[in-house]
Amino acid sequence: MNLAVRQSINADIYVENDYEQTLASEYLAQIESLDWTGWFQNWLIYLRRITDVPHDCELSLKLTSDRQIQEYNRQYRHLDKPTDVLAFAALESEIALPAEFAEPIYLGDIIISLDTAIFQAIEQKHSLTVELAWLSTHGLLHLLGWDHPDDKSLAQMLAQQLELIQHLNTFDLN
Repeated sequence: MNLAVRQSINADIYVENDYEQTLASEYLAQIESLDWTGWFQNWLIYLRRITDVPHDCELSLKLTSDRQIQEYNRQYRHLDKPTDVLAFAALESEIALPAEFAEPIYLGDIIISLDTAIFQAIEQKHSLTVELAWLSTHGLLHLLGWDHPDDKSLAQMLAQQLELIQHLNTFDLN
């Protein structure tokens, strides 16, 4: 007999669409239809089996433009160019919290450029939804301490992203 216990997680996901320009209606409809909270809760529950994910946590997701993400990239990473996703982890090191600590743990901020996401979705010949899921998982893994300083760790992180996206069972990646 196979008994599966479904874990629960209390995750507050704050989503802000800070895109300054006008998006094509097809892209806007895709973005507005996404269950960001469901996605992140699903992924956090799934990741609890391999990493320390707090039971009560928060994170923010900001959707923005290439121009805006370039400003963040220049300010915080000293790279004066746009990128697809940035992640700013709130906890950069292991901190032992008391067992009675009752407040949610703030994991950090994920920022995604919609301009680059649209371009990459077209280039990769998949939907904007798939691309946004891909970039969201990448940012989430960074918030949880994953990094990719070399090819081996990048391959492991990309494999974990694919596993998370496939776990959603929401869309076909082919």
